[in-house]
Amino acid sequence: MNGRLKLRIRRASNKRLGGPMPWVVAIMVALMVMIASAGMALSNLARTSEADLSGSLTVQIMEAAEYLRDREAAAAMSVLEERDDIAQLRRVSDRELRDMLEPWLGDLGEGGANVPIPALIDARLAVPLSEARLAQIRQSVIEAAPSARVEAQSTWLAPVLRAVSALQYYALGLVALLGVTTAAAVWLAARSAMAANRDTIEVVHLLGGTDDQVVRLFQKPVVRDAALGGAVGFILGGGLTLLMARQFAALDSGLVASGRLGVADWAVIASIPLAAVALAALTARISVMSVLRGIR
Repeated sequence: MNGRLKLRIRRASNKRLGGPMPWVVAIMVALMVMIASAGMALSNLARTSEADLSGSLTVQIMEAAEYLRDREAAAAMSVLEERDDIAQLRRVSDRELRDMLEPWLGDLGEGGANVPIPALIDARLAVPLSEARLAQIRQSVIEAAPSARVEAQSTWLAPVLRAVSALQYYALGLVALLGVTTAAAVWLAARSAMAANRDTIEVVHLLGGTDDQVVRLFQKPVVRDAALGGAVGFILGGGLTLLMARQFAALDSGLVASGRLGVADWAVIASIPLAAVALAALTARISVMSVLRGIR
């Protein structure tokens, strides 16, 4: 191919594909980084919470009379202590229960005189908590404490885990949508550049130039712009993600800490701009080749 024609196509493609293209890619990558980070944090939180609560159960003694409630709680504790499959057992103190409920119900008074507070027993099993085992424990506890309610802690968390799972799919869908949008922007930019240089491309073909040579000339600026935009987007998205992580870490909550991003998570996040560059290069090639087939 003639050197001047090469230079002419390169300049024209740079002019057409430059401009807003790096910023479009940067915005898309930044959004994908933030959304993917949130999705993986939710995944970590759900996985850790499910693992922590999968072998735990709670016993509530619902008896209103305090002396009967204490007697049933002691009987339930005795039944659970005799079981070999119980690894840890603790009765939550009335003071702790009042402290947890006061933000919602106000001052409950000493001993919960204003509002009857159930006795609460936390138990952690040494083995997985199956439905059959839970039913067996429930039956033995209720025989000793008729007002007791025995529930697996994972049962309480199930609606939350389902909501978190839905949010993960939502985040995945948004990332996919942003990827499609990025590909569409590259497609339109490449076709616009090809349309503006149609006459020049026809001359190149007449002089013996190949389609691959033309594709490479149009693909290089796309890869360059996508790499620049991907780097900027990763810095922006990663920086905002770290800022939000620090804000949540200040809450000093065990639940929030369980959603912390690990090394593997950051490796996946770091691959997003690389995937954006690869997607842009592939889209540009397909777009240019489709136009060239129409010219021939």
